[in-house]
Amino acid sequence: MPFVVASSKIEAKPIVVVEKSDFDGWLAGQPEFHRSWVASQDFDAEGGKTLLLPNESGNTEAVVYIKDGDWNIWSLADLPARLPKGHYTIATELSPKDATDLATGWSLGTYAFDRFKTDKKKYATLVLPEGADEDMVARTVKAVTLVRDLINLPAGDLGPTALEAAASQVAGEFEAGQGNIVGDDLLTYHYPMVHAVGRAAADAPRLIDISWGDKSDPKVTLVGKGVCFDTGGLDIKSSAGMLMMKKDMGGAATVLGLAYMIMDANIPVRLRVLIPAVENAISGNAFHPGDILTSRKGLTVEIGNTDAEGRLILADALAAADDEAPDLLIDVATLTGAARIAVGTEIAATFTDDDALFADIAAHGEKEKDPVWRLPLWDDYRHLLDSKFADINNTASGGGYGGAITAGLFLKEFVEKAKSWVHFDIMGYNVRARPGRPVGGEAFAMRALFALIRERYGR
Repeated sequence: MPFVVASSKIEAKPIVVVEKSDFDGWLAGQPEFHRSWVASQDFDAEGGKTLLLPNESGNTEAVVYIKDGDWNIWSLADLPARLPKGHYTIATELSPKDATDLATGWSLGTYAFDRFKTDKKKYATLVLPEGADEDMVARTVKAVTLVRDLINLPAGDLGPTALEAAASQVAGEFEAGQGNIVGDDLLTYHYPMVHAVGRAAADAPRLIDISWGDKSDPKVTLVGKGVCFDTGGLDIKSSAGMLMMKKDMGGAATVLGLAYMIMDANIPVRLRVLIPAVENAISGNAFHPGDILTSRKGLTVEIGNTDAEGRLILADALAAADDEAPDLLIDVATLTGAARIAVGTEIAATFTDDDALFADIAAHGEKEKDPVWRLPLWDDYRHLLDSKFADINNTASGGGYGGAITAGLFLKEFVEKAKSWVHFDIMGYNVRARPGRPVGGEAFAMRALFALIRERYGR
């Protein structure tokens, strides 16, 4: 939290919060000098706008912030970059949640992916508001930063080996157990579709498996799609289609961030994280359209398209997770363009047959400003995945309609024993800049899921 400091002894300029509806009354009660200054600025008191108030010497005395509606994590996230460098304090009473959210958003407003280009921006610093949960602020900021950094890394710097190393750093911080099944060992330990998708790459495919917590606690398992780069395989993508494919491991990054938050908060669950990490590359031993693979579960899968590889590796990982009948099974993946067509680029498409689970996720998504939207696992579309030669096809017939739904139905075939399962089809990337959310990698649904898990299983 480099731009949020927890010290009340620092001399800081106040951010005076004025409700939009009260602005005229507030202004009428100000000294003539300030009234004249505001009039000279032709200030439009709209929600989220700020105005620097000078003293008679011309130095900034305070900042006026116009509030219009409830606080949320992003309310002040643009201020670190907009305000002059210095220390500021929020001069209004806040609930503990609002104080925590505002400090979190402020810190995330200073995020920049600076590994290859120095961030020369000077940011303003916030004094941690009274009542804020400093640990929660730091936890969220670190997890979101981890997810964004991993997604933003080019594929040349984050292949399966590097993704394994990143997972090891998270696991090691909390003394979690980790096992990695690499290369041809995937065949020995029965992850044949992970092997098939990744075998053509120079960087060997692998299954990353992290375990943490007391075995007597409720079992929560996270599965994340870790396609570090996707050429499309032999059904090769266009050059334009490959430009964003460094983000195709966004699901893996998200579950690592969520796992970090769970372990850092010491939530009493038996956590397992499964990440099939591959590069869908092209070489002489690449899997082909028309191949039939035998999955970990034993279902045979006809390959209708090698560019529908994410569901293949997820299927093997989900089958392994499902064997343990977890209380809650969550998978996160940058899975289909169809989901982006359905809900756009800023909402996590969500699939589950558990109505109560989705109601809780949606409620937390609203509270955390981490939006989700439910799409149906419409069983009447299952016939679109029928194959003449295998138990199931990895792509649907019917012209691509309902592509996110049929992808979800494919995954559903590999989940039977879990008490509750939810699948997220995410963008994993901000395509426009908003306060606290620059263009680039993003942690979709992670904060909502953490709130859910903390509420359900926390002490």
